[in-house]
Amino acid sequence: MDQLLRDLGPQVLGVLVRRGADFPAAEDAVQEALVEAVRRWPDEMPAEPKGWLVTVAWRRFLDAQRSEAARQRRELAHVEEPPPGRTEQRDDTLLLLGLCCHPDLTPASAVALTLRAVGGLTTRQIAEAYLVPEATMAQRISRAKRSISAVDLGAQGDLTIVLKVLYLIFNEGYTGEVDLAAEAIRLTRQLAGDTEDPEVAGLLALMLLHHARRAARFSADGSLVPLAEQDRSRWDEHAIAEGVVVLQAALARDRLGEYQAQAAIAALHADARTAEETDWPQVLEWYDELARIVDSPVVALNRAVAVGEVDGPLAGLRAVEQVPDGVPRRTAVLAYLHERAGDRRTAHDLYVTAAAQAASAAERDHLTRQAARLRS
Repeated sequence: MDQLLRDLGPQVLGVLVRRGADFPAAEDAVQEALVEAVRRWPDEMPAEPKGWLVTVAWRRFLDAQRSEAARQRRELAHVEEPPPGRTEQRDDTLLLLGLCCHPDLTPASAVALTLRAVGGLTTRQIAEAYLVPEATMAQRISRAKRSISAVDLGAQGDLTIVLKVLYLIFNEGYTGEVDLAAEAIRLTRQLAGDTEDPEVAGLLALMLLHHARRAARFSADGSLVPLAEQDRSRWDEHAIAEGVVVLQAALARDRLGEYQAQAAIAALHADARTAEETDWPQVLEWYDELARIVDSPVVALNRAVAVGEVDGPLAGLRAVEQVPDGVPRRTAVLAYLHERAGDRRTAHDLYVTAAAQAASAAERDHLTRQAARLRS
């Protein structure tokens, strides 16, 4: 194996350099990938050793680039951060966000315009983040500007739409040099300073609690790691603590909304030291609250999972029957509950179907592995 790694090292380095990585950073990433291979390969040699090394090294390179970019942004923010107290720029945040998230705009246009006008990102950065040509993104932003050109600048924006757009940005995660999750948190944090609405604080808490788990969501080879199997020592305790504090302050205002309820569920997961210690009865109670606020089949599906944990898989399956066909992840939930109920054959077939319906390669591969595990 040592000779194989010595042979593959220069080849992997060449691939990273051809992809645009600068030589010193690429070399560091390859070294980290080789160390990871020494640790993992004695247990299970990958079918494509070179491909495995390229994938791991490229991820390590991107992680390093993002960390460096984030560090530079923090340093710049520290230098440019105004003293405590409201400023004209901060006072305008809600107005500008409301304008960029005008109801006349499509969600995609609202996201692009928000990142450009409020986030200060370049058109190239936004295009790269959404994997579209720069010219396409420029046209999208131009059309959005034309659509709202006649809007009264003094009109109050719809805060509900603003929050939905910010959550859309957050859920894109990060691509290239732009960490959209971090950008969404920054904008939401800034918005929270301009309004006392508890739902803004609820969304900020939800983002912080989800973002705290990011490092544990994927393994070194890029495989998706479900919540129950994540290494919780890799969760960001500071982000969790901040999220809980923000949530508690929001709930104290006694005006419960959907983002506060979602954040409460995320906080219960974050509070459990192991998956087995999750307080599922409380999680179910919060899903009941959320279902009263939002009539959503996605909420109903997630609630069915909680029902399965509290009252058993058969009760969970009955709850899923109330969820319409075609709801994302419905088939995967059925597979999970059938497996818990002991029906491995049905669970296997459902995992295969769910893999074919998956929205991402990582999710598809995870569901395929679940099916293969049951078949074996």
